[in-house]
Amino acid sequence: MPDHVHLFVTAHPKFAPATIVKIVKGITAKKLFAQYPDLRKQVWKGHLWNPSYYVGTCGATTKEVIQKYIETQKAM
Repeated sequence: MPDHVHLFVTAHPKFAPATIVKIVKGITAKKLFAQYPDLRKQVWKGHLWNPSYYVGTCGATTKEVIQKYIETQKAM
């Protein structure tokens, strides 16, 4: 099982990356706990996600380069 998740997100600049991460973590945790109630007992202190995260921007890099990078991470 991987110890992290890659997401490639495009958002309007008015949305702070921290807000996007908070929403994604909150919604996914809520849905997974609803679908798998015993999961809460298996994770650390009932929290699905670690509070930390990394955000990178992609300036002049193309969408295809980023998607290829994410795909190659699966093999590592």
